[in-house]
Amino acid sequence: MTVSDHGSSGSPRASIPDADEFLHHHTELPTTRISQWLDAGLLRIGKGAAWFWLVVTGIIIWAVVGRYVFGQGSVLLEELQWHVAGAGWLLGLSYTLVVDDHVRVDVLHERWSLKTQAWIELFGLLLLLLPFLALAVYEMVPYAISAYEVGETSPAPAGLPHRWVLKAILALAFALIAVAALSRLLKVTALLFGFPRPIKVENGHSVKGGTA
Repeated sequence: MTVSDHGSSGSPRASIPDADEFLHHHTELPTTRISQWLDAGLLRIGKGAAWFWLVVTGIIIWAVVGRYVFGQGSVLLEELQWHVAGAGWLLGLSYTLVVDDHVRVDVLHERWSLKTQAWIELFGLLLLLLPFLALAVYEMVPYAISAYEVGETSPAPAGLPHRWVLKAILALAFALIAVAALSRLLKVTALLFGFPRPIKVENGHSVKGGTA
């Protein structure tokens, strides 16, 4: 089964039979039906979160014009800037894991074979990332609920109300990363163990595969 039948010009892609001899930057894993479905939803969320930065730009312009043209500063607008920016950044984290464009502090990873990378991914997901995300969601959900129940607001005068919204987005972001990690785990096990059964993808559409 071909992992990727085509890519950018000058950037060949490995097939599973010759994976042990092929070196590349990204870990090109096969996909499964479940991971394809999960990734599609996460990609939509990530692309939607990109629009938050346009909103942030508009808020900054509004705040600057208000302060320097009309002489009216706004604590609410200043806080809204980092709330929206924080939400956009948090909701985009799962996207980076899906497309494998997060930062890897590892100078050796890209020099290893695809299967070696997959084994590293497997242990990293099971022993590090997923346990951390489970703990984060476990802690963040009550954190957001508590902020909602007490009606937490900004400590600054004329600041934003509903501080629980950003805390809820924080919990949601960790949950989305966990979904992305589970999707990636399915791809890794599909490569290493053939389960779930990997599917072939051409032009973004599944053309062959099993039940998962």
